[in-house]
Amino acid sequence: MNSYVLVVVGLAALIVGAEGLVRGGSAIAARLGISPMLVGVTVVSIGTSLPELAVGIDAAVHDAGPLAVGNIAGTNIVNILLILGLSAAMVPLTLRRQTIRLDLPVMVVSALLLWALAANGSMSRLDGTILLVLAIAYTITVVRAEISGDDAPLPEVLDTAPAPDRTGWRIVQLVGGMAVVIVGAEWLVTGAVDVAGDLGVSEAVIGLTVVAIGTSAPELATTIMSTIRGERDLAIGNLIGSSIYNVTFILGATSLFRPLEVTDELIRIDLPLMAAVALICVPVFLTGRRITRLEGVAFVVGYVVYLVLVIALRT
Repeated sequence: MNSYVLVVVGLAALIVGAEGLVRGGSAIAARLGISPMLVGVTVVSIGTSLPELAVGIDAAVHDAGPLAVGNIAGTNIVNILLILGLSAAMVPLTLRRQTIRLDLPVMVVSALLLWALAANGSMSRLDGTILLVLAIAYTITVVRAEISGDDAPLPEVLDTAPAPDRTGWRIVQLVGGMAVVIVGAEWLVTGAVDVAGDLGVSEAVIGLTVVAIGTSAPELATTIMSTIRGERDLAIGNLIGSSIYNVTFILGATSLFRPLEVTDELIRIDLPLMAAVALICVPVFLTGRRITRLEGVAFVVGYVVYLVLVIALRT
């Protein structure tokens, strides 16, 4: 199959697979009586990040470490500047206490930690273990906050509790979605590596652009639909949670699976930019505990400028 066709088909498979996986997993979780907050933090945030995990592990298998790391850096920049920006531009977003007190600090710390760990030119298994420990600690803290009722719960955002006779179908969705994501990742990485060679650009650039935007499609779909439905807590929680899990869980698991090469360009440019985007959120989030339309538009413009510069200067 043509490399360019492989990229397109792989991206489509990731989107379809992630949709089935998230819907099936959310429905099963709701059926088991898990609260909407925990469904959002675990199933939705991790589920929409599974394309990045599949791409990362497949990239590691193909010795394409820069693509895996570039994908995470690019995806987090897409999540905050483009997707969160679009959501705020549509409807100003009010922030919950947990977002300010827990999610925002962890997102900033994880971005800075990744930059520090990658500064020696590789992500080792020890680095991966450190990131995974942070992911586990974050998840436990969120669960405890939900149980103790320290924060207002998320609204019922996922009307997914299945009737008894649909449980089997939800399981099929979950397993089938996972299988499609795995196959789609294989096609996408294989095609992306070939395309990078054909165009004479680095694997990191492909990861930062085509792959990052493609694997962010589940977050984009979830956020836009949540915003349209007025479920703005999910819009913010999904993006911030996904950005945290992308670094801690996804890249941590990928590095644990196989050490990853990190290019000098990623260390000098892209990882610092990812950290800068996280840091920019601090004054924006703390000012009035909301993201205004103007700030949303500024985020989107910032992403467009970033993308244009990446394409113009590095391809």
